[in-house]
Amino acid sequence: MSARQKILIVDDEPDIRELLEITLGRLKLDTRSARNVREARDWLSREAFDLCLTDMRLPDGTGLELVQHIQQRHAQLPVAMITAFGSMDIAIQALKAGAFDFLTKPVDLARLRELVASALRLSQPPAVAAASEAGNGTRLLGQSAPMQSLRKQVDRLARSQAPVYISGESGSGKELVARLIHEQGPRADKSFVPVNCGAIPSELMESEFFGHKKGSFSGAVEDKPGLFQAANGGTLFLDEVADLPLPMQVKLLRAIQEKAVRSVGGQAEVVVDTRILCATHKDLAEEVAAGTFRQDLYYRLNVIELQVPPLRERREDIPLITARVLEKLAEGSGLAPVTLSPAAAEALKSYRFPGNVRELENMLERAYTLCEDDIIDVGDLRFKQATPQAAGGEGEPNLAQVEDLEDYLEGIERKLILQALEETRWNRTAAAQRLNMSFRSMRYRLKKLGLD
Repeated sequence: MSARQKILIVDDEPDIRELLEITLGRLKLDTRSARNVREARDWLSREAFDLCLTDMRLPDGTGLELVQHIQQRHAQLPVAMITAFGSMDIAIQALKAGAFDFLTKPVDLARLRELVASALRLSQPPAVAAASEAGNGTRLLGQSAPMQSLRKQVDRLARSQAPVYISGESGSGKELVARLIHEQGPRADKSFVPVNCGAIPSELMESEFFGHKKGSFSGAVEDKPGLFQAANGGTLFLDEVADLPLPMQVKLLRAIQEKAVRSVGGQAEVVVDTRILCATHKDLAEEVAAGTFRQDLYYRLNVIELQVPPLRERREDIPLITARVLEKLAEGSGLAPVTLSPAAAEALKSYRFPGNVRELENMLERAYTLCEDDIIDVGDLRFKQATPQAAGGEGEPNLAQVEDLEDYLEGIERKLILQALEETRWNRTAAAQRLNMSFRSMRYRLKKLGLD
């Protein structure tokens, strides 16, 4: 018979400790109780625990100090913070410090049981963890320093329930990173629901996110659950979250804070237990400054930011990714494997890849079908922009191509400014520096070109 799992309860209020002890005891869990930080540290030094529940305010310190102590000395132990109702700022501080999750007083027992069950799964996932770790190694390819750092962060964030904002350029693999966070965490056996926020018509957004009741609007011929309900117990990944219109941002913020949703035409709210991960290729802080993204929602989503590096910042990974993509293409087609010519391999390493890994995959798939004698050469790759080796007189404009010089130059200017903005994740200051111009000049050009 396996040993019972053990919970450490840290609270200076006897009635709270008793309530938690009784509730956890009914779940066949052993408990130990501490009244302050000192007693909690004593227990931690003597016994091994599977979860720690700590109040924020303690007689000789704070729950945040205990979270930091556990992070330093017992990194594998999940710790959940118990905060006063409405103390969202403190809860976010705790998540940033490394807390697994948080509860608010008065403690909701159903929510407590969900949190405990989720946390305890972290200590017993041998098969799932091994499979996910293997998946991480083969799917998040690269031995460069940025990728090794990214894998470590994914491993750490998978053990938390904190919302994560995944930033990075288009095609860099943000959804893959979100999937790995989900698959390596305690929600791995539940649904991972990805949604592209920019692809949903604004008039259908509320119904898509929260569901609707039959007859609530024209065309609602039956009850339909929303994305939050589909991700209940699992993870909801909001891709291109910056594209959400402001009215929907308000409703999303409420759903995240209340952990409950009301379907269109519904009378009551339904409790949902969903971890939120989000991503965008835009700079969310700039969107907040511009007034197109709510600051309160930004702080709620951006508890922890995880940056996915662009492919040009880890060029040493290109040969490994290329070899894996070509291997998969050969497996899928049943045809002979192909190789890159030395010139093609060198051209790939010198190309900037504005579309990142997605562009590399598409380029190789096209080249795989075009190449002859099972060798991919430079011409088969069909670069969108000239590589340094391919640059020459053929790309130079001639008068026959130019009807209006102002329009022609404006088109070049627009293209280069957009490229600089993409490369800097839409950070205007960084884009101006990239083009060696002042920020004032950048603002003028953006306004002139209708890009502001």
